[in-house]
Amino acid sequence: MHIRLRRVGKTKAPTYRVVIADSRAPRNGKFIESIGHYDPLREPVELVIDPERARHWIKNGARPTATARSLLVKSGLSDSEVPPTVR
Repeated sequence: MHIRLRRVGKTKAPTYRVVIADSRAPRNGKFIESIGHYDPLREPVELVIDPERARHWIKNGARPTATARSLLVKSGLSDSEVPPTVR
């Protein structure tokens, strides 16, 4: 399982959902659970992640991508709580 971003929104105006997905699923394909969202175009940037669900999935073996890891750390999880990236 991976913690990664799922792109949603209009053309040239992306927003992202932070999701738990099977590693074999495509980027915008099937996912297990949405744990937050990220809007990089808003001023200030909007980042909302449920820390309890993130900890739950990390404890159960989910590994974040590089971008998802940096967002998890920015959202308030400590650097030692978040495992190393997948790739």
